[in-house]
Amino acid sequence: MSTYLTLKVPILSLDIKRPVYDLEGNVIEEIELPPVFTVPVRVDLIRRAFLSAFTARLQPKGRDPMAGKRTSARSFGVGLGLARIPRERQLGRGRFVVSTVGGRRAFPPTPLKRLHEEINKKERKIAVMSALAATASKYFVERRGHAVIPEKPPVIVVDDIVNIQYTRDLKEALKKLKLWNDVIRAQEGTKIRAGKGKMRGRRYKTPVSLLIVAHDTSKLLLAGRNLPGVDIVTPQQLSILHLAPGGVPGRLTVYTKTALQILNERFPVKII
Repeated sequence: MSTYLTLKVPILSLDIKRPVYDLEGNVIEEIELPPVFTVPVRVDLIRRAFLSAFTARLQPKGRDPMAGKRTSARSFGVGLGLARIPRERQLGRGRFVVSTVGGRRAFPPTPLKRLHEEINKKERKIAVMSALAATASKYFVERRGHAVIPEKPPVIVVDDIVNIQYTRDLKEALKKLKLWNDVIRAQEGTKIRAGKGKMRGRRYKTPVSLLIVAHDTSKLLLAGRNLPGVDIVTPQQLSILHLAPGGVPGRLTVYTKTALQILNERFPVKII
């Protein structure tokens, strides 16, 4: 039996209809979005849920308690006009203390530091539902910076996209759906990272582009894995990390009809 999430806040109209496109960009029918897309957008909860999911991946790190203290340096004593800190025998360089070059760190990282931002299950669920609703709002999609077409609604429903197997076919379909400009925006926005991350396997930073939510991704993953900024997930895998990267709602999203039905079952909303 489904567990409904009862909302006691004003919502948008339930009459949210969106056209269904084919791979040629033509409208073939019109469907009504599930009630989850009428949930009010709670930016504060979305931000908190993103931080919770993002920090859950962080690995605690620390330092050896003896780091910076393994030294043979000793103080030279008094009467030399020097600070009585431990010094190397030959060079006289300071060691061990915090305030000298080559000394230990004052407050090194500790594995006891609390990294994970915890969140209640119900808050996380409402945050995901709010992020879903934000994908249907042109205000949030444009505010996020996606290259959208003014006359096209933010929620794009394309049911035949699951049959695409090759990148060239997906590229042509996105061009006909007038979504390719957002992929180009991510490609042109790819920059080299500043800092030491360049040496640690994360040299480039790529803006987030299109999100495709499909009920079957066996073929589509191979077609879209090389497109910059494009993510392809199933409705079961969909999380706040996909819907609101960086904690900012309003990602440009393409759904399939079956994926919308699965989302309606996953996030049932009973409005009173």
